[in-house]
Amino acid sequence: MAAAHSLLHLAVPKSLAPTFTLSPLGAAHRLLPSLRPQRMVASCSSAHPDLAAFPNPNGLLVAEPAAVTPTDIDVATEAELRENGSRSTRRTKLVCTVGPATCGPSELEALAVGGMNVARLNMCHGDRDWHQKVISSVRRLNEEKGYAVAVMMDTEGSEIHMGDLGGAPAAKAEDGEIWIFSVRSFEVPLPELTVHVNYEGFAEDVRVGDDLLVDGGMARFEVVEKLGPDVKCRCTDPGLLLPRANLTFWRDGSVVRAKNAMLPTITSKDWLDIDFGIAEGVDFIAVSFVKSAEVINHLKSYIAARSRGSDIAVIAKIESIDSLTNLEEIIRASDGAMVARGDLGAQIPLEQVPSIQQKIVKLCRQLNKPVIVASQLLESMIEYPIPTRAEVADVSEAVHQRADALMLSGESAMGRYPDKALSVLSNVSLRIERWWREEKHHEPLELEDVSSSFSDKISEEICISAAKMANKLEVDAVFVYTKGVHMASLLSRCRPDCPIFAFTNSTSVRRRLNLQWGLIPFRLTFSDDMESNLNRTFSLLKARGMIKSGDLVIALSDMLQSIQVMNVP
Repeated sequence: MAAAHSLLHLAVPKSLAPTFTLSPLGAAHRLLPSLRPQRMVASCSSAHPDLAAFPNPNGLLVAEPAAVTPTDIDVATEAELRENGSRSTRRTKLVCTVGPATCGPSELEALAVGGMNVARLNMCHGDRDWHQKVISSVRRLNEEKGYAVAVMMDTEGSEIHMGDLGGAPAAKAEDGEIWIFSVRSFEVPLPELTVHVNYEGFAEDVRVGDDLLVDGGMARFEVVEKLGPDVKCRCTDPGLLLPRANLTFWRDGSVVRAKNAMLPTITSKDWLDIDFGIAEGVDFIAVSFVKSAEVINHLKSYIAARSRGSDIAVIAKIESIDSLTNLEEIIRASDGAMVARGDLGAQIPLEQVPSIQQKIVKLCRQLNKPVIVASQLLESMIEYPIPTRAEVADVSEAVHQRADALMLSGESAMGRYPDKALSVLSNVSLRIERWWREEKHHEPLELEDVSSSFSDKISEEICISAAKMANKLEVDAVFVYTKGVHMASLLSRCRPDCPIFAFTNSTSVRRRLNLQWGLIPFRLTFSDDMESNLNRTFSLLKARGMIKSGDLVIALSDMLQSIQVMNVP
């Protein structure tokens, strides 16, 4: 593919940019100027059988492909493109956990307006009827209001955790208080200062003197006495106890993990939840406390057998020492990863969390897997309307590392200021991304080859060349026409300075693309004729004010494995 890379040295003025086509021709893949002149479709319904007249924002009738409805372009992204221009749109994606504070239709719409790309459902909380209503609300929002919000279902997993606190939303543990952690079942309400633990062997496994961490250290207790099924613990670090919070216990400076390692990754409840997710057609299933690649492979086979042609992606949550031990094989097997820093920080020394996060983000990038940075990004905003400066710095670092997505947990699920928390993520992402471009931080990172076939290798080289060309020529956007996620994902992996407009004819693929860095997904009926696709795309985007005549774009296609450079007429 040396010929493809020769394009990097072209200094083409935008006004004079020719069209180039890169296609496999036998053994030689030659780069040639297009011999066919550009013919743009006229802006009237008679110019093309697929075009119909509709009013644009200025009140004029222009042409739009009749196969494309308003719901095929995310209205929040459309508004941002019109307001800021293509080069100033946000590239980092935003995931919001839906909970009591945000489960209503109006609250969900507020999150969508604020830039939520993926709605996360935590199966630790709520019953399936509640989750089904949220999924229906998100789908209705997409269909009726024109958004493209994807749905992620997060399994509970089998780690040790507390019960539901007798229905109470939270409990406060004060310094020096004696609490009972018990495996007994209690009638509601629970006895005062008592917590139910889901793991039957808990009382046998802990020892007097062990430290018990709640939710990764949000509160800490010391084991002072064992009384049959009950364990008396003294609060040494006061904090808030939340329903079904994760529990870990430490002994002599190390996490006690032998029993956790023996627990199954996917429990019987998880399998029922997974069946529910398949039936509801969720876009992502995030698997908690993944220990090995075998679990991921088994789940993907299970999904494929029960949902023919399904586009459900499997996300591996990296949140335990076992996950780190088998990190690369887990990420290779998965469709993406989540750096779940809260639970991870309960199993490794806190000072190791930043370097581990950076390692996971870089590895996912190398292996072409989207990665989400999650847990406690804006924890203080559960209670307060503005974040701490340290939290903003933490978010900035995740964006600087070029993670695909950032995730809100309690901030959006039960916080007092979910919209403001989402706004902070969006604004910080925009600012750091803009700084990166202004400082011309073209990345020297050498990406590992990920292709397993010659055909995929061609697509990979095309995407690498397109990203370098986009930066050198300062193009306004890259268009990629794809029937799946692969080529758009390869392009996202290269992190070009300009946004990537990803066109697919699949609604579910469009939602999956919403998790990947820099991709602006559209659903568009297209053919194998690239010129026809471009003509229809230009007409649509110009009519909606997303691009304008004179913009320089690069267009790729995974159907023809082609690349073109041109000005918008």
